[in-house]
Amino acid sequence: MPISIVFTKAVAVSARAGIERRLTVTSSTPVVGAWHWFSERRVDFRAQEFWASGTEVTLVADLTGVSDGNGRVGKRSYIRRFTIGDDVRTHVYVKRHQTVVTRNGAVIRTMASDAGSPDWPSWTGTMAVVNKEATVRMDSCSVEISCDESDPDYYDLTLPWDVRITWSGTFLHYSPADPHPGNANGSHGCVHLSLADSKWFYELSKPGDPVTITGSPRRKADGDNGYAGYNLTWARWLKGSTRGQVTTATPAA
Repeated sequence: MPISIVFTKAVAVSARAGIERRLTVTSSTPVVGAWHWFSERRVDFRAQEFWASGTEVTLVADLTGVSDGNGRVGKRSYIRRFTIGDDVRTHVYVKRHQTVVTRNGAVIRTMASDAGSPDWPSWTGTMAVVNKEATVRMDSCSVEISCDESDPDYYDLTLPWDVRITWSGTFLHYSPADPHPGNANGSHGCVHLSLADSKWFYELSKPGDPVTITGSPRRKADGDNGYAGYNLTWARWLKGSTRGQVTTATPAA
């Protein structure tokens, strides 16, 4: 789970170092990490390796009076705290039509699955759960596939047990068009699970849980397409930081 900050207005490159100096991350177990600017409005903090389960993390964003380099200053400061849950990881093996879920290193469920078709392959790499919803309306027009109802690629469906892993519209979910997955990759990029498996996965998942997809011909998802920061090498991640890597301090007693 990254710490992701999205600013209301654009931040000038010249102001990034000053802002990073006012962003303090502490954790109950020290980790090596760094900030990375994805754009003029988004900066994420990523630990070099996954957080350990049980780690208590605090962000202090002391932004009051801090310049954004474009004539505006911060109006308030923020404190955010969260605790890392169980180490739940999901691996989607596209060619094997199989999705394997582990908790703290032990396999807890192996599920039949289907991924994107050859025309609409799934992203690869390590993403993370962004959010989940019991039902989501999915339509091909909103993701720029097709707005023509006569097109075979057109769809407009409300589907259950949806776990989102990219902002561009990749979910793990159930689809009535593929009720018994495990045989053919035919989606528009999502990962199809059976109705029982999708409900189980929905109930298990929490934001930040890593989901890795391998075996698809598509490239890795961009780091800011959801929480896919681990698709960047550490060297590349550091290139997007003004301070470089830091070791988080532990909170004062």
